[in-house]
Amino acid sequence: MADTMMRPEALSKTETACRSCGSKALTPFLDLGITPLADRLVRQNDKDTPELSFPLVVAVCPDCSLVQITETVKPEILFADAYPYYSSFSPALMAHSRDNVLARLEEKPLGGDSLVIELASNDGYLLRNYVEAGVPVLGIDPADGPAAAAEKIGVRTLNDFFTLDLARKVREEHGPADIVHGNNVLAHVADTNGFVEGIRTILKPDGVAVIEMPYLRPLIEHVEFDTIYHEHLCYFSLTALDHLFRRHGLYLNRVEQLAIHGGSLRVFVQPFEAVEDSVKTMLADEKAIGLDSPAYFEGFSKRVEKLRTDLNLMITDLHSKGYSIAAYGAAAKGATMLNFCGLDTSQIDFVVDRNVNKQGWLMPGAHLPIREPEALINEQPDYVLMLAWNFADEILAQQAEYRAAGGKFIIPVPSPRIV
Repeated sequence: MADTMMRPEALSKTETACRSCGSKALTPFLDLGITPLADRLVRQNDKDTPELSFPLVVAVCPDCSLVQITETVKPEILFADAYPYYSSFSPALMAHSRDNVLARLEEKPLGGDSLVIELASNDGYLLRNYVEAGVPVLGIDPADGPAAAAEKIGVRTLNDFFTLDLARKVREEHGPADIVHGNNVLAHVADTNGFVEGIRTILKPDGVAVIEMPYLRPLIEHVEFDTIYHEHLCYFSLTALDHLFRRHGLYLNRVEQLAIHGGSLRVFVQPFEAVEDSVKTMLADEKAIGLDSPAYFEGFSKRVEKLRTDLNLMITDLHSKGYSIAAYGAAAKGATMLNFCGLDTSQIDFVVDRNVNKQGWLMPGAHLPIREPEALINEQPDYVLMLAWNFADEILAQQAEYRAAGGKFIIPVPSPRIV
């Protein structure tokens, strides 16, 4: 697949300094090669056109502990060109987000004079719950399609990238926010410090930023390498987050560990220091296991290589025996898994996804055709590689009919297994 890809130098930049503290001592520990952009789906009639692709190298900063990729692709290329991700297609994510909002409303009385802002608000999947409760909201998202979808359901949305300059404009025009949400967005931002300073700018003195992101520790422990792609510039430990926020007069006062997305953190950040035991305990645990040191990441690359070898052997063996194989989940992590493992249409027939905006397209690099989930019943492949393994329980429940007819799933992480 490499010969059908290209890397225009003007569209990306190789970073030599830490995105958080500026240290020049970045230590690489994983190289996933030259890969296509994980969310840039391919049209059927463009399958022979060279795809944009860029290096995917992961490094850790020995000074502030931030794990990050060393290539920055321009955000206009990543997010604003027919961005296909719509949060509302996942019932599990919808329920997770609603529970989040209900908990916030119980903790902090809000009304018609309040304001809740979400950064990277997508299609209004979270803010719609505040609208339902009569709380004014403002979503900020650069992707045209999701932003328009949010407006249609009554979620006021600013279709733009959140920057420090925009934060100042938002505060001037809308006032400061009681709550700022940011789910799985901090990792996507090239100007990490500007983004965090922007959060500080739009928060009330007694406000709170409730921010979620995948947690670095399970990524390493469970070999979740497929959550690494160009849209995800950073991979956070609580230690790295603490360094980052304190630099901008913000404090990690509380943390919750979540199961979603293979293991995530929900941090509660405020412009005053009132650090709870949940934060103190996790920071101590990270130090105890060495998560703040480059030595912790030694050997991760070999574990990733073993997963690739084991998965390839399994898929090759099944295919050689005449079994048919499909895949579930045309997600970004699926693109990383397929391309790093060298899996394509020679072994896997198609991939299914509930997101109608993806159906009819091809996966980046691997070019698997994306179909509706009903294709699993209609085609009844013998095995389905679960690319969206972070929603395994939801998918297995949805596909009870397929499984009852004899279909089996291959879950690749932390090691390939059949269920």
